[in-house]
Amino acid sequence: MLLKITNANVLDGNGQLQLKDIYIHDGVIEKVADAGSETAGQAGAYQAVDAGGKLVTPGFIDMHVHLREPGYEHKETIETGSRSAAKGGFTTIACMPNTRPVIDTPETIGLVKNKAAEAGLVNVLPYAAITKSELGRELTDFAALKEAGAIGFTDDGVGVQSAQMMKDAMALAHSLGMPIIAHCEDNSLVEGAPVNEGEFAKRHGLKGIPNESEAIHVGRDILLAEATGVHYHVCHVSTEQSIRLIRQAKEIGIRVTAEVCPHHLLLAETDIPGLDANWKMNPPLRSQRDVEACIEALEDGTIDMIVTDHAPHSEEEKAKGMHLAPFGIVGFETAFPLLYTKFVLTGRWDLSLLVERMTADPARVFGLTAGRLEPGAPADLTIVDLEKEQEVDPAAFASKGRNTPFGGWKLKGWPVTTIVKGKVVWSEGQAN
Repeated sequence: MLLKITNANVLDGNGQLQLKDIYIHDGVIEKVADAGSETAGQAGAYQAVDAGGKLVTPGFIDMHVHLREPGYEHKETIETGSRSAAKGGFTTIACMPNTRPVIDTPETIGLVKNKAAEAGLVNVLPYAAITKSELGRELTDFAALKEAGAIGFTDDGVGVQSAQMMKDAMALAHSLGMPIIAHCEDNSLVEGAPVNEGEFAKRHGLKGIPNESEAIHVGRDILLAEATGVHYHVCHVSTEQSIRLIRQAKEIGIRVTAEVCPHHLLLAETDIPGLDANWKMNPPLRSQRDVEACIEALEDGTIDMIVTDHAPHSEEEKAKGMHLAPFGIVGFETAFPLLYTKFVLTGRWDLSLLVERMTADPARVFGLTAGRLEPGAPADLTIVDLEKEQEVDPAAFASKGRNTPFGGWKLKGWPVTTIVKGKVVWSEGQAN
């Protein structure tokens, strides 16, 4: 298939926008030329998509998502989650294994890959569990899971409580050239707590989740990563203490990388309006000091990438209130416009920094061929209308989940077309 994207505003190596035409052949970028430089005869065989001067970037990459299937299809399916990702401009997503059954066998890896292929929307990369059923008692068969297509190992949703278990996992993963992706949480410090340990918890008489519950595992795991040589990746960083440890580890050459979610860059616990469980996520919203530490760490590269931690739940589940509702918010369809509006339009970030942290940087960290807009790269592309302004409307989400604290926010910078392997998989005006 031949596809030509005309009048595309593309970021060059200096972060400047240049008007280009992008030629795609059999799902791969063939050429990027100055707009209008090819004659009609040369370009005549190509099906044309006119970007109309809108921003065109490599497709967004989200290395931390929950698709819920198998087992929790009332929350999300691989198909609905993939459609939601495409609507948000994401072309590659990596799904966590805390499903039921847990993704801890080659058969469940195969199920995820087959369902994603049937959906035919975005690239879905499955993680496999570190321990069987994520119970922290016995390692899974890492070699078999790698052979089946797992891209890394994580017990996301729970922290691996045993240091010896984590060290054994890291040593095994390193021997296979695979990363360990860690949800950092010391259970002894968080049991029964729904929100951050801070003013909101005190005001509402709630048990709080302290910063050290995350940072203790980060510090422990950095030492284990140093001992084993594994690539250690820290999930959804939310605290100043964790950032300090990651920064120090990078400075002395330990192979550690990290991610942060939009909500931990935009919201603090003081923003929570009440006991609405759409504001309940794990890690919880922290202090303003932690928010600023996360922003600065993303800016200076201590944190490598932005992820959504897309975590859909049913309205009935979230209606159970702050105590009983599950942790998590959805994130695919709001991530880019939130960050563009709050950081790029305000002048704090260059557009190139936001795009790199959502494309090239996750690709670099996890060794993906995506994340580049250049000849030879996969034709995974996102077209964004930087001038389009609209309110966040959860009822219009393609995801089954409506659980977001951002409903009603007026934002600019909405994806309008998503292309995967040279095929348009979502475009503005298309039904969910």
